[in-house]
Amino acid sequence: MNKIVFVEDDQDVGELIAAYLSRHDIDVIVESRGDRAEATIATAEPDLVMLDIMLPGKDGMTLCRDLRASHIWSGPIVLLTSLDSDMNHILSLEMGANDYILKTTPPAVLLARLRLHLRQAGTPMQGEDIATAVISAQKTLRFDTLSIDPTNRQVTLGNENIALSTADFDLLWELATHAGTVLNRDALLKTLRGVSYDGMDRSIDVAISRLRKKLLDNATEPYRIKTIRNKGYLFAPHAWDAK
Repeated sequence: MNKIVFVEDDQDVGELIAAYLSRHDIDVIVESRGDRAEATIATAEPDLVMLDIMLPGKDGMTLCRDLRASHIWSGPIVLLTSLDSDMNHILSLEMGANDYILKTTPPAVLLARLRLHLRQAGTPMQGEDIATAVISAQKTLRFDTLSIDPTNRQVTLGNENIALSTADFDLLWELATHAGTVLNRDALLKTLRGVSYDGMDRSIDVAISRLRKKLLDNATEPYRIKTIRNKGYLFAPHAWDAK
């Protein structure tokens, strides 16, 4: 059975979601305070962390940032909130969250998206064939000075290790395994988050910008991860020399 720590101060919401997920082989530990969450997560060692934003002691955004900065938790983080805000959505992804889901989302859709993140993190899913649920071992990709190791989820550029969040690594891997091919926002969102592009979601753009900065691409005229106007993004396989 998979395990989730759900940080939620509304007891009714916590119990309702925990009961639903438990029927689908996901054990949920509910923590009601943001300032106790880090200790709970460290002790529980869950497969996924789900955070409300409005929490006593420490809000979910700050908690997400602190979990990433302190390296207490490197697995998937999902924000589950009633705040339907594009800015909060973007900020949560900037702070290292893998997804931003509204509490109005149907339970079956929530379950599907949580399972998606568990699969992407390489966590075996109950009721599924393990051979298909676990990310299969794949060879390290190398493009001149850039190396992407999917087994250890490690990226190096030259002699420098590049620290990436789970979401950013997944995006880079998707781009690199399709090197030389233009991938549009809809394709990337469907693969990485299981949702379709609604014409407004800028999370992929934000993540691309973050990747470019970390991978020393040119911010004004990107040449490593290119923007193809009105089409999408292209990972250039021959743009990773030492220049």
